Amino acid sequence: MKRRRKWTIEEQAYFLRRIGELLERGYPLAEALNSLSFQMKKHRKEELKECLSLLKEGNSFNRILLNLKFNHTLVGFVYFAERHGSLAKAFQDCSEMLLKKNEDLKKLKKVLTYPFMLIAVTIFLFIFMENILLPKFSNLFQSMNLSANLFTKFIFTIGNLVPLLLCIGSMFIIALTYFYVFKFRRLSAMKKRTILSSIPIIGEFFRLLTTHYFSIQLSYLLSGGISILEALKLFAYNEHKPFDKEIGLEIKNQLSTGHKLEDIVREFSFFEKQLAHIVKHGQENGRIDQELFLFSKYCLLTFEERTAKLIKIIQPTVYAIIGVLIVSMYLAILLPMFHLLNGF
Repeated sequence: MKRRRKWTIEEQAYFLRRIGELLERGYPLAEALNSLSFQMKKHRKEELKECLSLLKEGNSFNRILLNLKFNHTLVGFVYFAERHGSLAKAFQDCSEMLLKKNEDLKKLKKVLTYPFMLIAVTIFLFIFMENILLPKFSNLFQSMNLSANLFTKFIFTIGNLVPLLLCIGSMFIIALTYFYVFKFRRLSAMKKRTILSSIPIIGEFFRLLTTHYFSIQLSYLLSGGISILEALKLFAYNEHKPFDKEIGLEIKNQLSTGHKLEDIVREFSFFEKQLAHIVKHGQENGRIDQELFLFSKYCLLTFEERTAKLIKIIQPTVYAIIGVLIVSMYLAILLPMFHLLNGF
């Protein structure tokens, strides 16, 4: 299928939600796609017509979305929905998850954009003052036997540290790029997630999203009457998502050797620690599908709360750093001038 303009995350989420709503009202998938095409723009209508043709030829809906370059998490939701049969609910839940995640990322970008613009302007002023303006004033003040004040020393110290920091930052970026190109990309999907989940701060968010995805997919499969072993086989059959395949095979193999499910998931660092307790409790009360579904919702809610908390920490911190630099630059010049005025 010929690829045209890329679908945005919002377009993908709303598209899937509308299909879910139509399916909930009793529409077959093909008819839902056909009905939805009348609400789309011209270039999207053409793509949906191609989707209908591929669907009639026997292609799975998740493969069609993969050809359209849809988000891999969304494609994963569709893959499992086609197996457990709860298409309408899964589509709408996936749409909600994507929209919330995208909204949180937009908030974070919005919060960081203005402070980073201020940082850029502050750096320009700092370089101008530290290299051009402040040396001239320092020479003037020294000729008048005025010693450098605390703020002048602070500005010069920061100026001397900047080249060192830039050098360290450049070396870190080069090392990170080398690691990604020659090491990280060649690792298995599970190993990649293990490394990402170990990164401070970022790892917390990554674990929540991974746990949410695994919990809700397993929940849907179990609620459809599938056994845990059969559900894991479906994970292992997902060729489009390496992580699903690897985690399904790994857990299935360990279960076959006599390990308990809660003990297996506890060993994976890319899952939240509470997942093992949820699995154990669900197996004991016979409602593991409901327990996993509720826990997946908890993970998504926690992701939103931690994002909001991070925003509240980052913004004041950045503003405080900018404020200290600007005030120091002004006082480095103004304080000696006040001394001169008092002398007169």
